[in-house]
Amino acid sequence: MLRTTLAATVVVASLLAPTAARAETGGDAIPALTDSRGRVLTLRGWNVADKSHSGDSALSGITEKHFRDMRAKGFNTARVLVFWDDLEPRPGQYSQAYLSKIERVLDWAQKYDVKVILDAHQDVYGPAFGSRGIPAWATRTDGLPFTPHPDDWFSQYFEPAVQRAFTHLYEDADLQRAQARMWRVLADRFEDHPAVLGYDLINEPMGELREGEDLATAARRIERDQITPMYNRIADAIRSVDKDGWVFVEPTPIVGEGVPTGLGRIDDPKVVYAPHFYNGTMEAGGDYDPSAGWIENYEAAVTQYPKEYKVPVIVGEWGPLNNSLPNMNRFYREAMASLGRYGSGWTGWEWCYGGGYCAVDGTGAFRTNKELTAEPYAEAVAGRVRSAAYDAPSGVYRLSYEAASRRGSRVTELSLPPGDWRVTAHGAALVLRKDRGRAWILATPGARVTVTVTRG
Repeated sequence: MLRTTLAATVVVASLLAPTAARAETGGDAIPALTDSRGRVLTLRGWNVADKSHSGDSALSGITEKHFRDMRAKGFNTARVLVFWDDLEPRPGQYSQAYLSKIERVLDWAQKYDVKVILDAHQDVYGPAFGSRGIPAWATRTDGLPFTPHPDDWFSQYFEPAVQRAFTHLYEDADLQRAQARMWRVLADRFEDHPAVLGYDLINEPMGELREGEDLATAARRIERDQITPMYNRIADAIRSVDKDGWVFVEPTPIVGEGVPTGLGRIDDPKVVYAPHFYNGTMEAGGDYDPSAGWIENYEAAVTQYPKEYKVPVIVGEWGPLNNSLPNMNRFYREAMASLGRYGSGWTGWEWCYGGGYCAVDGTGAFRTNKELTAEPYAEAVAGRVRSAAYDAPSGVYRLSYEAASRRGSRVTELSLPPGDWRVTAHGAALVLRKDRGRAWILATPGARVTVTVTRG
């Protein structure tokens, strides 16, 4: 997650695109995420993390309750953090116990019909710098210094030793092979697990600035020359064992300040662009400033890559630190509208029970303004979506689509947050309800269908 260092360092104005894109059909549209039956997917959920435990107690902070509670509030996706340092504590020795712990988490997700993105997470590279992620044995610093900054952890990315470690990860042939093997082990173990949707190849990659570079220029160079080849290597490794899973690729976190990415083409048929959506001021605990145009600038910047390379978008992390400030209600309403304009979904930071970034408190109730993330939406549409939108003030969701032909799936799935919702369908379609939180629309092939969901 982003910190104040970023806001103070990036010079943005000259890099902003003039207009925001919308995920529509035709032209330079951003394509939708789809499932194996060709249905158009919408993912909405949360990150599920346990950074505190490792070794024998790894992932012990994640329980079945996380997935049961998320699904009960209408969310269908979890971005689950896994750590290379736990998977491969020594070179070439992969922890079968850790793989079994991951499988247990996936089994819980499957039980509650929650899709999972497995995220190879790193913060400040890894344990060599007091964090989690890339193993100490894969950390090379050339003896450069590292000074901890416990009050501003993101600034540690700019320590010389951390930056040099990223350079070696990207450029040393043996570390390239080790990273690819690690991903091959993960994908080989879980490619058949029904909960797994895909793989987020590395969380918030960073790199080494050169003398005279500003951060925006450095980020684009690192993304183009080092991160793009890394993603292609890892994608090839995954495809050697898994032909179907989606590959999620992230830019550097600099995109959060409205800087378009320098990532190049990833030569894979199932790529998802997975930026994060953080603002430096709000990350430091400040309020949302509607007049600053941050959401508009971010949307303009973040849509350039998926339009150019024709890949769907899933925002992998978002959500401010302090949700109760005066403008946060407006922030959540405007952020949800923006995310719906160009993306196939999002996973917020994070599903935990407490304060700070947590979605819910210790009782499981939404924390202030977080309830605005729970809306009716179409999890899977069997056909071509013409329009889909939720009007929060009136509590009405409308979906219009052309049902698939006789060779396609006929079932469209809706997710409904807690509460009483009335679902109607017009245009040769039947509404099926099995529980309060779900609805299924069975449509005649080729029919033009309109679905309306109204708060009771």
